[in-house]
Amino acid sequence: MKKINILVIGFLLTTLTSFGQNLKIGYTNVEYILSFLPETKQVQAEVQAYGTQLQNQLQSKITDFQSKAEAFQREAATMTEIIRADKQEELQNLQNSIEKFQREAQTAITTKETELFKPLFEKISNAINKVAEQESFSHVFSAGVPGVDVLLYAKPTDDISNIVLKELGIDPPETEEE
Repeated sequence: MKKINILVIGFLLTTLTSFGQNLKIGYTNVEYILSFLPETKQVQAEVQAYGTQLQNQLQSKITDFQSKAEAFQREAATMTEIIRADKQEELQNLQNSIEKFQREAQTAITTKETELFKPLFEKISNAINKVAEQESFSHVFSAGVPGVDVLLYAKPTDDISNIVLKELGIDPPETEEE
């Protein structure tokens, strides 16, 4: 699939160049930009708090299960077969409930994180679009997300991440080149 994407990008660039289009290509690292947004820390704190709340609920369920399991082990020898079977089924249901809660909690955390980060990614996207127009970039690629890089090679001078940070009103860190 990567080979196809590379071939398509190469073909498009060759085609555009052959039609006399001026190409100015830049790239940026959205994760890098995100790390400088002041809102990022607040969003991370909200996701962490939500995760902690769910973790506390999970721990409560686990504690309840453990106490019932211990009680079952202490009293199992004196229980009738029907009561023992009922208590075992109850423990199995509690264990299934805990497993289901764990799965649903993980999904809920991911959904919450996506929901809270969406406005930040939109803000960054708008800034990238504005910088691309102001700086006359014909294409801007994404870099810096391992496994999702669309950029295989680029000169560091084509990185527009710090320009995007400036557009967002954030002073980028000093680099050795400056």
